[in-house]
Parts: sequence; structure tokens; C-alpha cells
Amino acid sequence: MKSVKSVKSMSVLAGLQAGMAELSTPLRVYTAARRFTEPDPGLPELAARIRGLLAEVAADEEWRRFLSGYAPPSVPAVCAALEPVETHEAAAFLAQVAAVDLLWPGHRHLSAEVAAQAAGRVVSLLGPDAAWWTNHDTECGAVNGLTPLFDSLLAGTDGRHFALLVQIADD
Repeated sequence: MKSVKSVKSMSVLAGLQAGMAELSTPLRVYTAARRFTEPDPGLPELAARIRGLLAEVAADEEWRRFLSGYAPPSVPAVCAALEPVETHEAAAFLAQVAAVDLLWPGHRHLSAEVAAQAAGRVVSLLGPDAAWWTNHDTECGAVNGLTPLFDSLLAGTDGRHFALLVQIADD
């Protein structure tokens, strides 16, 4: 018999996966939402999952030609590229990264309403104590690139689950 905690975790995971799937768009916005397998995951474990998502992007047939020879940064390098995001800012930032094109801000991958609703659900599921990270230096606006292309990442975790979103673009 499954425990109440286990059932709740499965519903959180299902909600995260559904919300992140809504934020995903073919060939531009890649997402992942899963449960950690480690008993007490921290930033290195989250960075390893980010690395895995970057490897998925690099393996995508459409991006392989732009990323020939690319290997995602090491876990310590991913950790070094990350900057914290305040939880109260996470939903708006998640919606922005999912919906607005990195190179052409006038082009939208998703409607503002769809992106805001899905992002709000994801942030709510991870809860108010979730930790959020980006590869943006919010103080100066610079991006600590994780690929040789243009990329923008937002990652969140409640310590049991994680949600990742990366938009990638090439000019």
C-alpha cells in the first residue's frame, strides 16, 4: 500500500510534468520535471540534471549541426554559472523564458496567458520554499552561457522534485 506522502509526491510530479510540457515548444524550449533519486539532493544534483537536459538538446537532430563536438559543462561549471532567483519572481521569469524568443523578443513561442498559467502552476507545486536558479546574472543582465549558442535556463527544486526549462537559439 502506498503511503500518503508517496501518493502526494506522485501527484506533484504529474502536475510538474504536465506544467513543464505546456511550457515546452519544439526545437526551442526544452523542459524536464522529475523526482530526485538521491536522499538529500543539493545544487550539484540539480546541476547534474541540468547537464542531462543540455545533453538532450545537443542530441536533438536539429541542433546537432550547431553543437558538433559540444559536451555539456561539468557539474562544477554548471553550478558556477547559476545565480539564485527569488521564489516570488520565479513564475514570471519561467513564463518569460518559455514564451519570448531569445533573439527576437517580438516573437512569442507561447501566448502570455498560457505561459503565465503553466508557470504559475509549476511554481505553486514546488512551493514557497523552493530554490530557483538561472544562468542569468540578474544584477547586470548578462547570461552565463551553458552552450556555445544563445541559451536561457531556469531551474527549480523543492528538494524532492525538480523542474528545468532551457530555451536555445542560434543566429
